[in-house]
Amino acid sequence: MVKPQQIPEVSVIIPAYNRFELLKEAVSTVMGQSYKNFELIVVDDGSSDMTPTISLYYKDDPRFRYVRIEHNGMPGYVRNIGVRKATAPYIAFLDSDDLWMRDKLEKQMHFLHTFPRIPIVHSRERWMRNGKEVSQKKQKHQRSGMIFNDALVKCIIGPSTVVLSKELFDKTGGFREDLEVAEDYELWLKITDTTKIGYIDEPLVTKRAGHGEQLSEKYGHIEIFRITALMDLVEGGCFTGEHRQAARKELSRKCRIYAAGCRKRERYNESLEYEELSRRFA
Repeated sequence: MVKPQQIPEVSVIIPAYNRFELLKEAVSTVMGQSYKNFELIVVDDGSSDMTPTISLYYKDDPRFRYVRIEHNGMPGYVRNIGVRKATAPYIAFLDSDDLWMRDKLEKQMHFLHTFPRIPIVHSRERWMRNGKEVSQKKQKHQRSGMIFNDALVKCIIGPSTVVLSKELFDKTGGFREDLEVAEDYELWLKITDTTKIGYIDEPLVTKRAGHGEQLSEKYGHIEIFRITALMDLVEGGCFTGEHRQAARKELSRKCRIYAAGCRKRERYNESLEYEELSRRFA
């Protein structure tokens, strides 16, 4: 039995919904971390499978907590519930279909202790699809420092790779709770607007894709969700200084590309709508 710790340093949040077998594997990679001063909060979004039985595996470990809520379907809302239950000064996230390397928390907490002025650190991911590793050689973007301009283009921080201070998370308002996709993209934009990002250049997470239960697989494309998130941030006056114009320019580009896709698929009214939005934010 693990002795109870009064104040954990990291609260790990796993949102879960009907992925019991995958969840078991994800949880085991947290409970087996070389770094021990954490609590793990599994937030069950109203699963109808065996997910509630996960707590039986760790009933004697005081670091493990299980929270069940009515099904909501919005990953940002589920993660935010976990953060509200958290007691540690740092927060980490793990999607239920991803896995951590054994020394993930140890290396990231060492980084945060070494560079106390940097409140967030992420890492490289190892992508697996149907049991085969997916090359990321073409993934060229800035990953550390002030990375706002690169973060505008697409989501370049994987939720499962992050450890950040709870203070920073709360200050930026957490995840948006009404987006089914791109809620992470929206949060990283709010953070990278003003915050320097730390990065460990090695894969500390295995991301498992292709199992058919992911929202990105469900919709096939997610750019429309990024457009929605970015448009609301721009119109809400979220960004500072030069970032305002950069955000408008990227939003205009995204709308123009999306409009071209609509026209190709003969969705002409939608195409006209996004062409007009592209001109509006240019």
